[in-house]
Amino acid sequence: MLDDHTEPPPLPPSPWPTAYPDGYAVVDVETTGLGRDDRIVSAAVYRLDAHGHVQDQWYSPVNPQRDPGPVWIHGLTSDALADAPLFAEVADQLAERLSGRVLVAHNAVFDWSMLAREFARADRSVPVEHRLCTIVLSKELRLPLANHKLETLAAHYGVVQRRAHHALDDARVLAEAFRPTLYLAAAAGMRLPLHACRPLTEWSPAGGPLRAAGYAPTSWRNHRKRPPCPFPNPGRLAPGGPLVQGMRVAFSGDTGVDRELLEDRATEAGLHVASSVSRLTSVLVTNDPDSATGKVVSARRFGTPVVDEARFRELLVAVERAPSVPEPRDGG
Repeated sequence: MLDDHTEPPPLPPSPWPTAYPDGYAVVDVETTGLGRDDRIVSAAVYRLDAHGHVQDQWYSPVNPQRDPGPVWIHGLTSDALADAPLFAEVADQLAERLSGRVLVAHNAVFDWSMLAREFARADRSVPVEHRLCTIVLSKELRLPLANHKLETLAAHYGVVQRRAHHALDDARVLAEAFRPTLYLAAAAGMRLPLHACRPLTEWSPAGGPLRAAGYAPTSWRNHRKRPPCPFPNPGRLAPGGPLVQGMRVAFSGDTGVDRELLEDRATEAGLHVASSVSRLTSVLVTNDPDSATGKVVSARRFGTPVVDEARFRELLVAVERAPSVPEPRDGG
């Protein structure tokens, strides 16, 4: 809800893009941590119609059957969750609210991954075909934001946060901020950066890894074996400097251009696409440098340079040859 002194949101632009989705499910989950074995402790959904207007809301705490993790962040103690339903007990309610809609979240790849794993544990699949990350959408619209935290996006539109890191309030805040962002995209005739949500099809009840059919254990995307990079690693990306063939590039989070296409372009340019971040990584590409994903945390620890997708795509246009590769001769 907006403050009383804030003007009501504008009417949807006309004509409305015919290719836009018919409805959205704005989602937020709070979790015991960020790993593959972590669990959801609360979940909230705001259902929106095609123009981003709120239709209804849903919230439930969830008993994770383990330590709740960072209580100082989400505020849900073991005692508070003791009588909460298990995820399997609310899966039908949640599925009903997600079904047939585009899942919208801030850093959507995280919320989607957590939900996909919980549904798999309950022998279910998430009834969602596409997700939309509001971080990616904000970047593509070039919103004048100091950073891409949820509170910054909310402040940009005058949306008041009441209980940060409470799933229901975070979902409300994002729903209110998403509507004007959606209108900007519609007015510009922008194609929304939708990403396919690939269902998990393998799950070991004994606690083994969740895996999508045909996927590598370390990825939620189709696994494609890439040829080894023929160039030595020249080191890290220098501030203001170019990409050089042989540099090791890692990606984290959702991207506006399909991730696999970005990786293909990087490989074709002579870069080494890495699946993780180490001391040898030349640069991490992410649209959410403030997140706490494993790759971003590792990049901070190792001092790895970080650039966003837009900057990476600019650098990709002019990748310099490796020192060992001679310049082509005229007519050669």
